[in-house]
Amino acid sequence: MPLRTVEQYKDSLKDDRQVYFRGQRIPDVTAHPLVQTAIDHEATDYRLMHDPEYRELAVVQNPETGEEMSRYFLPPQNSEQLLKRSELIETACREGGTLVVLAKVVGSDALFGLLRTSRKIDEACGTAYHQRVKAFYDYCCKEDISFALAQTDTKGDRALRPSEQEDPDSYLRIVEEREDGIVVRGAKVHTSNTTHANEMIVLPTRAMGEEDKDYAVAFAIPLNTPGLKLLMSGYGSYTQRNSFDHPVSSGVKMTETLTIFDDVFVPNERIFLQGEWQFAGPLALSFVEYHRLTAISYKLPFLDLLAGAGRLMAEYNGIERAAHVKEKLFWLASYAETTRSLTHMACLKARATDFGMVIPDPPTVNIAKHHFAADFHQALSHVQDLAGGILVTAPAVEDLRSEETGPLIEKYMKGKKGTSGKERLQVINLIQDITTSDFGGYNAVLALHAEGSMEAEKMQLYREYDWQRVRDYAGKMARIGKE
Repeated sequence: MPLRTVEQYKDSLKDDRQVYFRGQRIPDVTAHPLVQTAIDHEATDYRLMHDPEYRELAVVQNPETGEEMSRYFLPPQNSEQLLKRSELIETACREGGTLVVLAKVVGSDALFGLLRTSRKIDEACGTAYHQRVKAFYDYCCKEDISFALAQTDTKGDRALRPSEQEDPDSYLRIVEEREDGIVVRGAKVHTSNTTHANEMIVLPTRAMGEEDKDYAVAFAIPLNTPGLKLLMSGYGSYTQRNSFDHPVSSGVKMTETLTIFDDVFVPNERIFLQGEWQFAGPLALSFVEYHRLTAISYKLPFLDLLAGAGRLMAEYNGIERAAHVKEKLFWLASYAETTRSLTHMACLKARATDFGMVIPDPPTVNIAKHHFAADFHQALSHVQDLAGGILVTAPAVEDLRSEETGPLIEKYMKGKKGTSGKERLQVINLIQDITTSDFGGYNAVLALHAEGSMEAEKMQLYREYDWQRVRDYAGKMARIGKE
């Protein structure tokens, strides 16, 4: 099959998946106005492959078949390939209005982790998972499919292990093993794009003990699999928006679902982990090793937008030369460029790993992600301070369009000489949309928790840092053991 077009991608979503919105079943996701916005946003990945400006970045040759395929499916083997992958993620996000385009990137992050870890499981346990993963990978490349990724369990009592929960379904588990497959029950949260992807990869959320073996499960299924129920949520779920008051969020949409597995059957050929509890943690980590690079790559356009919006607002308000304003703008520029530099350095310091593949340098990629998350709310504060309280008191587009009130908006909303009331209001609306609206709130929570919490990044860096080297150096400088 040649590379999918946008229309082919949209047509592939016309199946009988069970999606619910505010308690009501959506019979056809392609006909629902809010999901349509999300579908159009996700189609960015398919559009870029056919755009002459981006084709060289978005399309590569399959090393095994020589056929064209999406760059997302190329297992990275060196720093240059990691840098190109990061560039594609950043470009898609920029073209997608600063909201991450997850059509293929999250699924390919998971595929890379599965390709590596499945071989180790086979070597240790005598299983045949790698052959299944490779067959699924080949199918994904050939059909150019779109993914969702389900990893985070509902967890119940966070102080207890999966097998200790009062409700055994607090973590997804195997409830029946058959000759031709397994039956699973439970739920996953924070599963993005399930309303409009083709396949869903399911991974463990944490390390397991032997008593948790029923919860050590990984697989892939189509999103119209019987028993799979998708309860849709996400920012701005109630309404559609006009592009003047909401210049960014009116054109993009991320749907999330509470994903219910109501005794879902998974055939053997789609099972990648089935009770090998000692590999649940390594499999989760092998996904994260790629996904953290995805995280910081797609954040870069939004940081550029924050800096650009702050500068534009300062100019419209006539305060761009004030010392305290320059200080805030310097901070925003430094924040964006430090994150970008760390992102690139994580690729340049790529670490060789199993089977000819490389991963982004784990310490650097976790520092980058933590740097972004730790300072994100300060970035919002600086941009909001540059704009002022008008962010939450500005008039609406209807006021501007009114014959009676429109001239008043033009007269009283203008800034320094040469700016119009409409233009200044447009910048105000931009900052309001990305920092104070529900879309802004969504991004603020995303910064803290998506792709791993700040504590997870700290723990990973702590584990990865060469403490022995620096400890030995400190001991040497202290002359320990010398007269």
